[in-house]
Amino acid sequence: MKSKDVVLEHLGAIPLFGACTDRQLKQVRGLLDEVNVPAGKVLVKEGGTGYECFIIVSGHAEVSIGDEVISRFGEGEYFGELALLDKRPRSATVTATTDCTVMVLTQREFAKALDTIPGLSAKVLENLALRLRESNRRALEH
Repeated sequence: MKSKDVVLEHLGAIPLFGACTDRQLKQVRGLLDEVNVPAGKVLVKEGGTGYECFIIVSGHAEVSIGDEVISRFGEGEYFGELALLDKRPRSATVTATTDCTVMVLTQREFAKALDTIPGLSAKVLENLALRLRESNRRALEH
């Protein structure tokens, strides 16, 4: 399926999966669900509990905090990845501005991946440590 090929191409760009091998990414890809979303549908609501991560396969969405649009997403972009790690409130609302096709990875499937894909947990932790070091380095520069 074409949309899964697009997703595989962009899956490694999601920070949680940045250190993963191609084989691990293919296994994670197999856990994603494809969902067609009509224009105007809210995908995530600011303040709501997050349970999934989204990758846009086609279409566009906008990100808003309160009533202010702060960003826009298109093909290959992702959002909600931190919800795979915790159940903290969403920091923004994301609304489809066109009909979209998205791939969704739920916390349940992510937990399954961590349990069943050899080495995935270590790769996720490795990438989180790298991001934390980079964040600390930037903080010390300022």
